[in-house]
Amino acid sequence: MPMPTGLPRRCRDVALASSLLLMGTAQAQDAQASATQVDWYASVRLQTESVHPDERSAASPYTGLRDAYSRVGVSVQHALSPGLTLSGQLELPLDLANLSVQDPYDQGDNGHDHPERLRIARIGLQGNWGALHWGQQWMPYYNAVAAPVDAFSSYYSGFATYTVFRVRHTVAYTSPSFQGLSVSAAYAPAKGNRRSTSRIDDERVQVALSYDLGATRLAAALDDRGDAGYGRNRLYGLSASHQAGAWQVAAKYERFDTGNHTPGSFSRDGNEAVNLLVTHQRGANTYKAMLARVEGYGENIVHLGIDHQYKPQLKFFAEFYSESETAALTTRGEGLSGFRAAASGGHVWVLGLRHDF
Repeated sequence: MPMPTGLPRRCRDVALASSLLLMGTAQAQDAQASATQVDWYASVRLQTESVHPDERSAASPYTGLRDAYSRVGVSVQHALSPGLTLSGQLELPLDLANLSVQDPYDQGDNGHDHPERLRIARIGLQGNWGALHWGQQWMPYYNAVAAPVDAFSSYYSGFATYTVFRVRHTVAYTSPSFQGLSVSAAYAPAKGNRRSTSRIDDERVQVALSYDLGATRLAAALDDRGDAGYGRNRLYGLSASHQAGAWQVAAKYERFDTGNHTPGSFSRDGNEAVNLLVTHQRGANTYKAMLARVEGYGENIVHLGIDHQYKPQLKFFAEFYSESETAALTTRGEGLSGFRAAASGGHVWVLGLRHDF
């Protein structure tokens, strides 16, 4: 669909994403009569926030609107033969607060001039032997170690970790489960890793082992992040989670093994991250609390939240987030490019909503 050339770039981005969703709805209806399954989806996630940096000479307090990872996407599956499926997924980030098709965190700068305009773009095969995918996708280390404590609804969820979430040009394999045990591995070339939020111009390798016991899940993983100029650059992680009725408890531990010995740096050798998350569901409400200690990236972190499921597709949330050193807090409307270490952390009050389509 041609777009009007007189529109500002950000308006054209939003119009393009809206057109993609509308066209996809019609195509999905046509696909229902075939062997191909097409699922289109979208999610609007917006928050209003009151941000208070600790060092106001470096960053000013403000109240404003921020996107909380809105998205639009399509997932396609086609049965090639019994037991063999071709699958693909394309998911675009919608930064509705800035009226742009871009990741609200990775808006460019800090080693890359262009914003990230993809969340997921992968294609692969699935069978009784496991699943093999290529493209930008969720990484094994994140899925095994960080995801169990990434449970909040706001923009500030997921920062209390050292790893990256998704990397372009990644080849990833996940084995079938054998009595609850499964293995995942991934390789990303330098061109993919340098475009990730790590901005490391070297190949990346990850391996993860998960053990699912039903209500309890255990995992261990390695993230070989690539040479960032100091040689060895590995991250080791462990996680455990348990569901007991309306209660869920999750914990993770991470440790850097690197050639970086610079005091205060993000990836300094021996830096550790420890998280403890507790959630409780009661009726339409889910109460969440996380305490974390992430050396070199946020330091002492407190994250509290309440979700209210108003309707099956509509949720409201309120959260409080604080960090003693800067990690997630940025200047107004910015993400990675608005990082201000001199702000020395701070706290945020958040009210938001999520509507899924």
